Amino acid sequence: MQTKAFAAQTPQSPLAETVIERREPGPKDVLIDILYCGVCHSDLHTARGEWEGIRFPSVPGHEIVGRVTQIGGEVSKVAVGDIVGVGCMTDSCRVCASCHDGLEQYCEGPHGFQQTYSGWLDGYGENTLGGYSAAITVDEHFVLKVNHGEADLAGVAPLLCAGITTWSPLRHWNAGPGKKVGVVGIGGLGHMGIKLAHALGAHVVAFTTSESKRQDALDLGADEVVISKDPEAMAAHTRSFDLIVDTVAASHDLDAFITLLRRDGALVLVGAPEQPHPSPSVFPMLLGRRSLAGSAIGGIPETQEMLDFCAEKGITAQIEMIAMQDIEAAYARMLKSDVKYRFVIDMASLK
Repeated sequence: MQTKAFAAQTPQSPLAETVIERREPGPKDVLIDILYCGVCHSDLHTARGEWEGIRFPSVPGHEIVGRVTQIGGEVSKVAVGDIVGVGCMTDSCRVCASCHDGLEQYCEGPHGFQQTYSGWLDGYGENTLGGYSAAITVDEHFVLKVNHGEADLAGVAPLLCAGITTWSPLRHWNAGPGKKVGVVGIGGLGHMGIKLAHALGAHVVAFTTSESKRQDALDLGADEVVISKDPEAMAAHTRSFDLIVDTVAASHDLDAFITLLRRDGALVLVGAPEQPHPSPSVFPMLLGRRSLAGSAIGGIPETQEMLDFCAEKGITAQIEMIAMQDIEAAYARMLKSDVKYRFVIDMASLK
């Protein structure tokens, strides 16, 4: 079926309106009328062809909230009229150990997982086209139920990437009461990390290079704020953290944060910088049995858990709504970190 969308035809061309083909729903498919789509920094990298394997034309968007308009005959998870979400994945092998454990983001099949846009991780098969569009067809396994009220739906969209990307390490490393958790960076990812860690009951310390973000971090739920450029402020927290989630998408010194971990603490990277971080020193890890780890989005069960938790606690992302036609201006502002904290597209502007 033909569907309106915004696409980049080449890495050099701006996003512009076009018409794409969506498949008619098969037996296990769900057709979704897209209401809102969050704008992730990955969208910008993709539209500009800045990562390997990007396929064009590119229709970004993997923070999708919409209404079910049609379902296949074998669909049992959702019904027509339901409000649902779609995140960064639309398929996986379904049979490997990771998929069996509900960790589809670590799919060990021959192609990895299928991204919502730009196809399978290894480039197999056809291109996929994301949420900067009026509608999308998705296998029911990768469709998530949204239980927030209608007024909150725009703020739910970023939970499908920024929310789950921070929730997954917080849950895996057992953030909660009695734990001291650091969040490095106060942006699209970091602001959700602060909100979620606070809601889980941890003592939350936000790290930022900008004094101007101190009050923002406190308002988001941080118990303390540390200016990471201040050596004395950093030293005051030496050997005290159970977990630090690093959301910064720029190359930086990891040693400064590793030394803040207590014995058996973990520094978990969720930001994806264009250039590698400087290699960390070995001895700070050896002498504290500390861990340096990474974490990628979350599996479908975990993402549903996060959405349900956020609905129960009244948590949404802090957003600025834009029209689809303003996406290039939004990208320019993203490059200057001029958004608090996530742009969300009102897809009515496309329709």
